[in-house]
This record gives sequence, structure tokens and C-alpha cells, in this order.
Amino acid sequence: MSFTIACCAPPWWSYQGAVRSVHRRPQATARIIQTKAIQTRGSIRPHKYPCARVPGSRAAPGETGVIKTSGLMVAFVLGCFAAITPAVAIGTDQEPGQKIHVDLGALPVPYAPPSGANPSRTIPKPADATLKVPPGFVVNVFADNLGNARNVRVAPNGDVFLVASGDNKILIMHDGGGTAKAVTIFADGFNAPYGLAFINNAILVGDLDGVWKLPYTPGDAHARDRQVRITPVGALSDPGGHGTRNVVVSPDGTKFYVAIGSRGNVAEDPEPRATIQEFAMDGSHQHTFASGLRNPVGIAFYPGTNDLYAVVNERDTLGDELVPDYFTKVVDGGFYGWPYAYLGNHPQPAFASRRPDLVAKAIVPDVLFRSHSAPVGMTFYTAMQFPLAYRGGAFVALHGSWNTSTPRGYIVAHVPFVGGKPADSYTVFASGFWASGEKRAEVWGRPAGVAMAKDGSLLIADDISGTIWRVSYKGK
Repeated sequence: MSFTIACCAPPWWSYQGAVRSVHRRPQATARIIQTKAIQTRGSIRPHKYPCARVPGSRAAPGETGVIKTSGLMVAFVLGCFAAITPAVAIGTDQEPGQKIHVDLGALPVPYAPPSGANPSRTIPKPADATLKVPPGFVVNVFADNLGNARNVRVAPNGDVFLVASGDNKILIMHDGGGTAKAVTIFADGFNAPYGLAFINNAILVGDLDGVWKLPYTPGDAHARDRQVRITPVGALSDPGGHGTRNVVVSPDGTKFYVAIGSRGNVAEDPEPRATIQEFAMDGSHQHTFASGLRNPVGIAFYPGTNDLYAVVNERDTLGDELVPDYFTKVVDGGFYGWPYAYLGNHPQPAFASRRPDLVAKAIVPDVLFRSHSAPVGMTFYTAMQFPLAYRGGAFVALHGSWNTSTPRGYIVAHVPFVGGKPADSYTVFASGFWASGEKRAEVWGRPAGVAMAKDGSLLIADDISGTIWRVSYKGK
């Protein structure tokens, strides 16, 4: 196989696994060179990335780096990336097992390069569609034809609840040994529902109008009574802007928390926008738990602790590689930057000078995802079915980008935990939604929700094809 090194590697992220390490100086200039033909084993995914030139910068003379991949080692002039043209070219972060690290210390400057609209194109789901997962895992369709499958949750008895946000309803299905049986409408009449949490003899549902309480006994196929709103009118802000209202209950069952996104991209929105709100279980005693979170969607407590974690969609328009989305522990009273700063005290143009006090106190998040990957659903894995490396970690649905020159996301990522804390990187766990299109993603599905089934398998909700996928481990 012969190929041309045609463009630069972004300095702020690296791969390990299929591509084990890539680093360069953040202000190195792109070079274009030819390499000789080499022999390798197996398939190689394309690694192509547009260069972010910083005005006045130059690459250091003789500066080089190395890309290491399975069966391949390619020396390259720093600032370049291997562009390979296989039969079907897609993005660089799609190989199960790839380890991805976004380097906080090597972020580009704003607007270098600028970002622009590049939405995915939806294509029909192939008849033989499936997901790519690591060796030893198998995939099957748990349920399909479910509509706008946005969020998935599993009841204590193993029944699976699906929040179909665009259809304003909640579906329930019995797990019949790896596939769904008796799919029914549990409740409807909501206004873009998203969050769903279980408490004693009830379910909490978060939608654009508030948090609603529905009577529930495990085994119910339909809600036995009308839902009752327990939060005051307007407590979750108005319906405009980011439209998810996720809900999670504290481990002791005395409080619940609601994640609320901003109204727009960058603005001084009044609270409760861009916050996580805390309530007593009857909907009273509203309190801003954490703020400066532009669009927190997935929220969950780390098992066995009172540590609340969230995945956050960061702002747009600062460039292809700004601002990285993230996964982080959120603390009571914590401020996470938006709109005045990002990822700690990195200043937001035109806003930082308004509140230098908040810029100085902005908290650096724990794990960075590639910018615009759009983390949505998350769950912690506490079962024993999967290998040890996955236990205690988090699975995150990266819904996929719309405004980068090179698409990214459209995967389920795994964030490992070590000693009760998240590592500083993540790995690709499940991909395959992105079928073709290197510069514009052509997708038949997008991962949105994730949940652990009672048997320890992982359920993945795809809100494009209306499918819940089931991933189980059978051994290598």
C-alpha cells in the first residue's frame, strides 16, 4: 500500500490503540511530503485532518514525529497526518479500542481554523446494519421502529423504558432474554420529555414544562394515573433553546437534580439556564447546584458515592477544535466557565472581561472529548458481564458533530475509572453509525441514550433509526 502524507495532525488530541500516539507543537505549520510504499497487516483507517495555521508560526527545522499503528510505523514531518483512501473513507475516531486523549495544554487559539456548518447526511439504514464493537462482544437488535429514541432507562425489575422525545411519549418493553417483547406506550402527552428516573412507587419525568411524577409499580405496562407536575411553573426556564431536561435522584432518595442547557450559544442567560438544579423530592427548595455548564445532558451519580457527574456540550463558532466537550464531576457551588471562559480560565472572546472573577474561578473538567462530538446520554457500568477494564467506568453516547470541517463523534465512548476517578482519556467502544463520507458524514443512525440492562448488557438508543441496540460480552 502506498499513501501520501497530506495534512497536519491536530496537536491537541492523540490516539492510542489503532493509532497509539500523535503529538506535535501547537504552532507547527503543515508540510506535504511523499512516502515510499510500505507493507502492513490488516486494514488502516484514514487519518486526515485540516491544519490550523497560526499566523506567523513556523515548524522547527527537522522536527519530526511518529504515528504508530497495528503493523505499521510511519515517520512523518511534524504537522502532517497520513491520508489513506480505502474503499469507504470515514473519520479517524471510529475504530473500537482506539484511545483518544485531548490535551488541555495544547489547545489552538480561537478561530484557528474557523468553524462552519457541516451537518451529517442521513441515509437509509442498511438491511444488514450492525455496530462495530471490540473483540468478544456481540451486537443484536433489542427493539426497532421506536421513533425518536432519545433516552433509555432500565427499571429495577429489568423492564426497559424509552423516552421518545420527538413523539412526546414514553414506551415500555419487557426484556425477553435479549430482545424486547410487548412494546407499549406507558405514558404520553408530554412536551418534549427527556429525563426519567425511578423512585419508590413512582417515576419522575423531565420535560420542557417541568418535572412530572407518575405512579408506578414494577410490572405496570401503562401509567395508572395522570402525571402530576411537582416543580413550580417556570422552575426549569422556558421551552426555548436547548431542550433536554434530564433528571437524576440522589443516592439517599431525598433530592433530585435537573440538567438545564443554555438558551443559545454564548450569552449571559439568567439562571436556571446552563445549570444543574437541585430540588427536594416534592419539588420545593430549588437550589442552583452547579453553573457555567453550557448544555449538560447526561447526568448520573457514581455508584456507591454522592459524586454527581455530567457530560456537557460546549459552545460553537470558536473553531474546529474549540471548545472540547467534556465529562466531569460537578460539585455544589461549582462554576464551569460558560459564557465567560472555557475549560478553566481560557477566556471567551468578548465575554471574559465582563466577569474576570468568574473566569478566575472556573473549574477545569475531568475528561475532554473532541470538540463538537456532542455527548448526550451516559451511564456507569456496575455489572460483571463485561471484562474488568469496563467495570466502574462510564459509557457516553457521542451524538456527532454538525459544524466541523472534519466530522467526529457518532460513537459510544468508554471513560475508564481508576481508583474511583476518571482517566484523562476515553476509548471508542461502539461505532458503525457513520457509514461513509470522509468530509461530510453519511449516517444511518446516531447514538443518543445508553443504559445497563439487568443482565449486564449495554443498551444503546439510536434516535435516527429508532433502534435500541444490545451489546453483550461472549468472550474472545
